[in-house]
Amino acid sequence: MDELKIEVKIFDMMKYGYKALVQFPKSEKFALAADIKHCMDTMLERCIEAKLKYYKKTTLQDLDVENYKLRAYLRLAHEMGYLAPKKYEVWSAQSVEIGKMLGGWLKSANGDSRKA
Repeated sequence: MDELKIEVKIFDMMKYGYKALVQFPKSEKFALAADIKHCMDTMLERCIEAKLKYYKKTTLQDLDVENYKLRAYLRLAHEMGYLAPKKYEVWSAQSVEIGKMLGGWLKSANGDSRKA
């Protein structure tokens, strides 16, 4: 099965994010950085699950929740000074773009039960 555009975007965001997390202070490696990694990992998992499931709505809603949590963690990391302004801007923009793509997928899933 081909990769979805949103799956590629999530994967690209993860590559960017993992590199940015290396710069977090050691005290946050197993706290905030781990929470951010977990959110991104879960987002990729939910995307793959939604791609393969016949009924997608709940899984897509779970993906939306994870994306929202990620944005909150990123804002916190930025405000705490762990994430440089430019990195925050780029990473947040990626998350917003994923959110827009997800919104379209959710609309499609709500409109009919066929594959989005």
